Amino acid sequence: MTITTGDTLPNATLLLMGDDGPTSVTMVEKLTDRKVVIFGLPGAYTGTCTTAHVPSFIRTAEAFKAKGVDEIICLSVNDPFVMKAWGEDTGAIAAGITMLGDAESEFTKAIGMNFSAGPAGFVERSKRYAMLVENGVVTILNEEAGPGQCEISAGETLLEAMS
Repeated sequence: MTITTGDTLPNATLLLMGDDGPTSVTMVEKLTDRKVVIFGLPGAYTGTCTTAHVPSFIRTAEAFKAKGVDEIICLSVNDPFVMKAWGEDTGAIAAGITMLGDAESEFTKAIGMNFSAGPAGFVERSKRYAMLVENGVVTILNEEAGPGQCEISAGETLLEAMS
């Protein structure tokens, strides 16, 4: 079942690249008593993810903070090493975006946002979406119809929906 507006996000363990290597973080830690933007995407270093989705949140990061967002999280079914390198290469980390790896697709599957496209090498990857979460509850959810699209899941669209 796919998560919908009004649902509470499930807890899951994700990976963040820390100073001493991969560090586990839980969604409960990230979401409790906080206003958080989460955007999920099919994969690091892939076309639309690199040229459109991540840049849209880099452009809007300060505006989200001005609206009281505590953290912006980019989530992909990748390992934390790749997420860190990609975050550095795109400027996402410099913009204050947290790059989390859902290496085993635990969170992605739990919210029903997984898909596979074997010919592209994508197995249990994340659909493209963006959501606003307040104290663990999804208040806005924008899911794209296809992985190559980035309109309703873009930072600008989510920011506008918060108005």
